[in-house]
Order: sequence, then C-alpha cells, then structure tokens
Amino acid sequence: AYLTVSIEPLPPVVVGDAVTLKCNFKTDGKMREIVWYRVTDGGTIKQKIFTFDAMFSTNFSHMENYRKREDLVYQSTVRLPEVRISDNGPYECHVGIYDRATREKVVLASGNIFLNVMAPPTSISVLAADTPAPFSRYQAQNFTLVCVVSGGKPAPLVYFKRDGEPIEATPLPEPPAGAGSWAPRNLLHRDLDDTKVPKSLAAEGEVGGGRLTATADPPRGLAAERDPVTETIPETVVSREFPRWVHVAEPIYYFRHTHAPVSDGTVEARATLTWTLNPQIDNEALFSCEVKHPALSMPMQSEVTLVAPKGPKIMMTPTRARVGDTVRILVQGFQNEVFPEPLFTWTRVGSRLLDGSAEHDGKELVLERVPAELNGSMYRCTAQNPLGSTDTHTRLIVFENPNIPRGTEDSNGSLTGHCGFRLVLALTLTVILELT
Repeated sequence: AYLTVSIEPLPPVVVGDAVTLKCNFKTDGKMREIVWYRVTDGGTIKQKIFTFDAMFSTNFSHMENYRKREDLVYQSTVRLPEVRISDNGPYECHVGIYDRATREKVVLASGNIFLNVMAPPTSISVLAADTPAPFSRYQAQNFTLVCVVSGGKPAPLVYFKRDGEPIEATPLPEPPAGAGSWAPRNLLHRDLDDTKVPKSLAAEGEVGGGRLTATADPPRGLAAERDPVTETIPETVVSREFPRWVHVAEPIYYFRHTHAPVSDGTVEARATLTWTLNPQIDNEALFSCEVKHPALSMPMQSEVTLVAPKGPKIMMTPTRARVGDTVRILVQGFQNEVFPEPLFTWTRVGSRLLDGSAEHDGKELVLERVPAELNGSMYRCTAQNPLGSTDTHTRLIVFENPNIPRGTEDSNGSLTGHCGFRLVLALTLTVILELT
C-alpha cells in the first residue's frame, strides 16, 4: 500500500480571520485514522486538535472495496473560525492506513504547515523625550521625538514626516552615549541681529534669512556647546525670548528604530527622531509618525505640533483667602495646545516663597496657613518648553479671619494663643534666672 500526504499552503492571515487548514492524502489502502496536531515549544509538544478513528466510524465503510485495488483521494479540513495570535505556529496532519498485505500493520505519513498570523498595531503615540526639563535660552540643544507603536506582528515599518513631507534621516544603530560622541555643529549660542554678525563670521559665509552658508565644510552633527573662551560675542546683542540660531546648514535628522517582543507574541516598536532644535523655525512645525504594516490597508498615523506655551490660565483657591487658610495656585491650561509638556516654575516677586525657597517647580503652588503679611504679594508662574516660555502673574489678597483675633499671629504665619507663646517662654526663662 502507498500513502501520500500534503497540506495546502496558506498565505499570512490576519487576527480575526476565519482559516481552514486542508490536508490532502492519496492512498490505495484502507483508512485507519487522521490526527491533526498543533506543535508548540519548538516541536517538543504536540497538542491534538482533531481526531478521526475509522475503527469507531462507519463513514468510510461503503467507500472502499478492499478486494479491488484503486486509488482513493481524501481531504481532511480543520477550521479555525477566528484566529488569534496564539494560533500562530506549525500544524501537522498525520494519516494512517492499513497495509494491504497484512491488516495488523499500519502505514503512517504526515504533512505540515506553518500558520503565520499577523496582527495590525493597536496603538501609536508620539511623545517628546526628556520632558519636561529646563531649556537654555542661549544654547542650542538636541531634541528627540519618540514614536511608540504597540500590538503589531510582525514589526511595522515606522517613519517620520515634517509638514506632510517624509524626513530624510541618518540611521543610528545605537543610541548616543552622550553629546561628546556626536560631531559638534558650528552654532552660535548668542542672539544675533542679522546686521551685527562679526566680521570673522561674515568672512566665512553669507548672511541671509538669519542663516550662514559656510564655504568650508563645517563639522556636522547634533548640537554641542562651544568653548566660551573662543566664542566671539558681538557688541550689540538683541534681546529676544529665545535666540534665533544661526545655522550653517539645514537641520540634520538622526533616526533610530528598535523593537522588542511582548509576551502575547506581538512587538513593541520604538522610533526616535533627533535633531538640533531651532525654536525660530520649529515652532508650530507639524511632525507625524506613520506606520506601514502588511495587516493594514493604509498607513497608521499620529501627529503632534511643536508649540510654545501661550497665556497660562491660573486658578486660585479659595477665591477669597483669609488669614490662616491654605491657598493653592494652579495652572489649569493655556490659550493654545502646547507640546512638549512645559516645565512650570513659581517665584514670588521681590521676595522668597512662604517656605523660604527661591522657587517651586510644578503645576501647583501651595501656601500653607497664609499670614496677613502676604496680602498684596505677587507670584510669577514661568511656563517653558524647548519652543519658548511665558510668564503669568497673580496677586494674593488676604482678608482678615474673624476666627483669629488680630495680633495672634507671628511673623512666620504660625498662630498662637491669646497669651502668646513667646511671652510665656520669656517669663519662664526670667523665673529660672531669678531662682538661680
């Protein structure tokens, strides 16, 4: 007797699809059994998913004439109505027939197939690395956008666009160890008026549109601080909120793509885009991260617009503060959508904060048990991100508290009893001195 087994090949399928595995076999013998296996753990474990035993079934008893030799073609199918990522892997179809020479002997043959289950990404997001963080107004700094794509299988193709145009970026196999590992770009770290460029710089290139076009090949790379000793400072410095960087070339983008397997069989992909930020030209620039994947009919996209903060909205509670109250001053939002997340710094105009510190970081400033001396005090909230900064002031008005008699508050805002803690302490010390 002879037996041939084959499984019809399948293209990659997408999660949620209905899939039918087809096992074709041809024989001139009598059917014994058909068994389907799902193979896991690299082939060490075989899990039965379908069994047909001819000994306990009469389905085929009328289809074969044992005395007449002829070829019989069969097909066994297994249907997976809604495939999942966990269904990904190899499958085997085992067929057994009785040998024509002796009924005690069984001839076995098998076929195998690998079911490739794809999954489209489930989420995509763009965020700014290392924010919120202080930003120097007078030093060009590197800026990195991170695109995180989760839930896909296989790993997707991720790329960035600026204002709808694909970005040509230099690929990076490994993340930078530090600024010293990058070739420095020839940048000025001071705010220059276009008409006040030092002659030494004018000799190297032409001034136009706030940029220099160097005739010599400048070092190319991300921003690194120049030696302040060798930097020429112009006589006239124009004060702006952020300097208009003088670039010797168009921005150079650096791109890095990594992916890590997840326990559910999918992949998390991370793509980073790094360049020397120029607040003058990057403010209100639209950056998008796009994803191509074989399980997607069209690219998946997430976009952000780089915007400096404008017009913080401040809320103070309680609205009518009294002596001894705890006052909270909170930034509720801005007049615009801000990205990246700003860093908030609180200061008291002309003095230190109530706790004695010079400044406080965070969206909220809390003043515990305010004393009457804070009445009329002015507080400044500075909100800044790498694109710019803005200041908002609010004045604290403290009203008298009828529950606290006047004169029962010390200079630190601590409330005392009618006798006064300091007076009791002084009298106690006097008595002790007299006794001695």
